[in-house]
Amino acid sequence: MANNRMMRHGGRMLALSAAALGVVAAMAAPASADDQPTRAQLIADCDSGVGKCTFNEPQLGEAYLGDFHRVSDSLYNCSTSAATQSMTWSDTVGSTDSAGVSVTVGGKIADLIDVSVTATYSHTWSSSHSETSSINMTVKPGEVGWISRAQVMQTVSGTWQTHYDDRKWGHYFWFVPDVITGPAPNGTDGESNAVVVKSRKMTAKEKQSCSSRSGKAKTFIVQG
Repeated sequence: MANNRMMRHGGRMLALSAAALGVVAAMAAPASADDQPTRAQLIADCDSGVGKCTFNEPQLGEAYLGDFHRVSDSLYNCSTSAATQSMTWSDTVGSTDSAGVSVTVGGKIADLIDVSVTATYSHTWSSSHSETSSINMTVKPGEVGWISRAQVMQTVSGTWQTHYDDRKWGHYFWFVPDVITGPAPNGTDGESNAVVVKSRKMTAKEKQSCSSRSGKAKTFIVQG
């Protein structure tokens, strides 16, 4: 009788081990090219809700200052003295994943990352940051100036777990590592957003344009 109980108990343990190995196999064992989904397919299923997804074990990287990029119109100074003018600038910085795909604001992917980061670090994660302001810009004679800005950025790495109600590509679970780069709050890890005025000398063609503006304002703004 004791032996029978041990055999039944052992049978249950073996069945449980086999089920667990099935999940591990989905993570580790490579499927054939025909059976294995692409990363884009799995992320698309997460975004559409076809797969029940979580973003597991998020790890925030150290914040850094991103690249400077133009955020204003250009101010041309065709006069013979320095020109100062108030210029408005506007900037929106979004997030991208490890494949360079934009993480849509308000989309399911962005929401899942936010939920995971909030649960782990007790603060929200934003897939986009927008800011608008104005500053006085001074441009020397014969030069063109504009405003550039750099946003504090940060990476968050983790693993997407996709769960299907029915087997898909041979498994109920698929796992995809990912790194998302996006804007971080000003002051994160001691890094600060930066706004600077940049300028350059006009080209010969631009100087000709100044000459053709006889009777018109010698300082003018060109969009872009």
